[in-house]
Amino acid sequence: MPVAGKIREAMERSSWIRKMFEEGARLKAQFGNDAVYDFSLGNPNLDPPEAYREVIRRLAANDAPGSHGYMPNAGYPETREAVARRLSREQEASVEGRHVVMTVGAGGALNVVFRAILEPGDEVVVPRPYFVEYDFYLDNHQGVLRSVPTTAEFDLDLAALADAITPRTRAVLVNSPNNPTGKVYSRRDLKGLADLLERKSREHGRILYLISDEPYRRIVYDGIEVPAIFPLFPHAFVCASHSKDLSLPGERIGYVAVNPVATQADTVVGALTLTNRILGFVNAPALMQRAVADLQEVTVDMSLYASNRDRLYDALTDAGYACHKPEGAFYLFPRSPIPDDVAFVRELQKERILAVPGTGFGGPGHFRLAYCCSAETVERSLPGFRRTLERITHQ
Repeated sequence: MPVAGKIREAMERSSWIRKMFEEGARLKAQFGNDAVYDFSLGNPNLDPPEAYREVIRRLAANDAPGSHGYMPNAGYPETREAVARRLSREQEASVEGRHVVMTVGAGGALNVVFRAILEPGDEVVVPRPYFVEYDFYLDNHQGVLRSVPTTAEFDLDLAALADAITPRTRAVLVNSPNNPTGKVYSRRDLKGLADLLERKSREHGRILYLISDEPYRRIVYDGIEVPAIFPLFPHAFVCASHSKDLSLPGERIGYVAVNPVATQADTVVGALTLTNRILGFVNAPALMQRAVADLQEVTVDMSLYASNRDRLYDALTDAGYACHKPEGAFYLFPRSPIPDDVAFVRELQKERILAVPGTGFGGPGHFRLAYCCSAETVERSLPGFRRTLERITHQ
């Protein structure tokens, strides 16, 4: 066999989005790009802001010696300080540059954290539905993902979380705003989770961590605020990137921050810095580190995402779909009109609509729509959604 059995199995488990991409390529070749309505990938269609282009032009013109050499493994001090200043406001804490490690995207940040804190067999509890890559990130470091259900409205189920925490638990991982549901967890629920972790840490005699995966933090609607994690729980990490707020997913620039009041915070940062290197990430890209240092107060214009959300949600619910209105991110997670969400996604393909089955996110019976696309794509897709539901209903 040319590849490892575990990797072959992982390829099958992670194939939903890839399959939708391949099907989209086939349909676009047959019917043309404008006749295919692609909601499969969370790839921002907004261009980076003009401020980004200005910074890149300035940096590209800089021919100072050593501009492209190695830097400290935790990142440029000035970049870490810039990130820390913004995090201090967002997290309502005195974050300093020494508490921040620059990483290769949020995915790199999560891998760095897992490598630093997990012993083989340690468990990480994750509310579902969740981003499918978490399974593979944990497996990279001999960790075990233990998923727990959320409520019907995708809120945290504290009783289910309490039941899932065992002596092998090392951390709880939350993603808010959430992919795939768009849910923003309330401060009350997060405070309840923090109290639970404090109690379980005492019961099991080991530090439990709270890991907050926040690449969508700045994409929120209707005045919603994403609660700060650091004031709620001392042993917390924030992992994030600029893939979404600056529309830079291909540039792979992110960071992990340690709560300044965590036990032996400096030692934890040292571990993150080491794992950043030994996992092969080595450093976050130098050019992007310099760029985002000047862009911490800049975001893309989120109004397109807001209008797409409203139009898609209103039209689908008016047509008869059941759906939670997302508070953040750029995903809709409607309930499938039939129990088999995979079969329903295939029905949508007959209307040249590309969606991803909720099964791929641990949320069977739903399907995910990424509305980080053009307004025209949303508008032209709506009759197809209605026809599919009518066709399914009358079968």
